[in-house]
Amino acid sequence: MTLTKEKFRQTCLEKLRALPSTNRLYLDSLVNAKLFELLKSCRNKSILFYYPLSSEVDLRKIMNIVRKRNNVYLPFMEHQSFKMVRFRLPLQKKKFGIYEAGNSLRNFKTVDIVIVPTVGIDGNMQRVGFGKGMYDRFFASLQKKPYTIFVQAKRCFTKQKICDSYDVSCDELVTPQTKKRDNNRKNYVKRNTNRGLYSHN
Repeated sequence: MTLTKEKFRQTCLEKLRALPSTNRLYLDSLVNAKLFELLKSCRNKSILFYYPLSSEVDLRKIMNIVRKRNNVYLPFMEHQSFKMVRFRLPLQKKKFGIYEAGNSLRNFKTVDIVIVPTVGIDGNMQRVGFGKGMYDRFFASLQKKPYTIFVQAKRCFTKQKICDSYDVSCDELVTPQTKKRDNNRKNYVKRNTNRGLYSHN
């Protein structure tokens, strides 16, 4: 039977929903520790985080640490996509149960690092999300592709290439089970990713 993106999405969501809440705390802590290792040397970078839904890795602890040395942003929903706004309190609960910072007149078109919650990953290191296409539209609006880190609460990966050409791809995948850098993707731009990610401005 041919694997489709929709079938794979449902399989991954079922795996996420089956995780016990106590286990989720442990798995989230593993992802946070690995992500901290990636970001601990960053200074003066612009980083887009996300405010977690129940099925997503909770990164609030590391976000509060990282924002002391970097400019941290959150998504602000607009139409069928979102824009970046600076992370500042208080946050307000909006559509889909997502918490957002206050709106801003500024429309940022560049960002150094984007941390993206994922449901699944295909053989091209492309993202399978919730099917709303918000991140795809957001990335299409940027002037250049940022260093992109996918995070998953539970690794859900297929070697098959089931995503569409417009689906977002990552430079790094972080899950409780593994941390993987994509050095083999066909369209991957060969560069010193360590220096690009960790350099001090």
